[in-house]
Amino acid sequence: MGQLLAAAGYSNSELPEPAILKPRRLWTGKQLVSLFLPKDFNFRGRAKINAGDLKCDDESCFVDSYVVVYKGRLLEGVLDKNAIGAEQPGGVLHYLALEYGGEFARKFLDSVFRSFIRMLEIKGFTMSLEDIEVPSDARAKIAEMVEKAKEDVMELIRQYREGSLEIIPGRTPEESLELKIIQRLQRLREEAGKLAIGYMDTFNNAFIMARTGARGSDINITQMAAMLGQQTVRGRRIVRGFRTRTLPHFRPGDLSPEARGFVVGNFRDGLRPHEVFYHAAGGREGLVDTAVKTSQSGYMQRRLINALQDLYVAYDGTVRDSMDDIVQFRYGEDGVDPQRTYHSEPVNVDRIVEKVKALGGGS
Repeated sequence: MGQLLAAAGYSNSELPEPAILKPRRLWTGKQLVSLFLPKDFNFRGRAKINAGDLKCDDESCFVDSYVVVYKGRLLEGVLDKNAIGAEQPGGVLHYLALEYGGEFARKFLDSVFRSFIRMLEIKGFTMSLEDIEVPSDARAKIAEMVEKAKEDVMELIRQYREGSLEIIPGRTPEESLELKIIQRLQRLREEAGKLAIGYMDTFNNAFIMARTGARGSDINITQMAAMLGQQTVRGRRIVRGFRTRTLPHFRPGDLSPEARGFVVGNFRDGLRPHEVFYHAAGGREGLVDTAVKTSQSGYMQRRLINALQDLYVAYDGTVRDSMDDIVQFRYGEDGVDPQRTYHSEPVNVDRIVEKVKALGGGS
């Protein structure tokens, strides 16, 4: 604990009474974080590890799913992406910056960051193939799910060829078939991912990274442990390649899932040659989108800056340009500074009540 405090720039004299006295004097991580919080700070919110379960009961909720700070003490919860993540409105860092100033928020973030880095140097955090291993019975269930999905897809293809397929309004029979197949295979990937994740220990490192928002997501775990699923290009199954088939591995005119970009393999077990081609085709779209959108958004920002650079808020509250012409009679039509508001609302009654409680004015 002393090393962590020293890394954050604090002295051992600021340590509270340890939570554990025997057989050794030990402090909890919550006690460490509480040292960096203001003594009159109250906060209640959901942690990202809650995974969006709004109505989970005591059995289905993860440990520390809710963050509770009372009078500067972190009583429950974890500081994950929801609490101190970038651009997370309504989190701990958001309220610290709003109510105690940017300098205090900077010091808080710097302190916890230094202590967390020191903790990683002491304990370490990594992942191995064991973190994405699923038992043989889970693999068998996933294989059954894949076979069932293939049967459903082949039934859709049969209905299409017989002319009995239900047409989606505004779509051609071919487009309706493709959309229905994609929906079925996407559902397969989601179900296989949930099954694989359900077999994982909640304390394995890959799972922790995804659930806390540090890096990755459930989809990444699914692709590592269960399957990559259907690869798409521009929202459609992969159709380009040879004249009547995508790759020479398949028969001409084959509409089956494997022949149109479905990847049943996963990264842990490896991909077959044709699955590597499909994955590369689907991944290329993401690379192109990234390159194109970067230039488009950058140029849009440049034009906005050039158009707005002469505007300023005058002392009378109006927005004027370089010629002193009035653009707005009141800044933002309400005169409120967005940096000093709660979600664009100038007054947040709930935060005022929490502040009064922290100052001892209520229970």
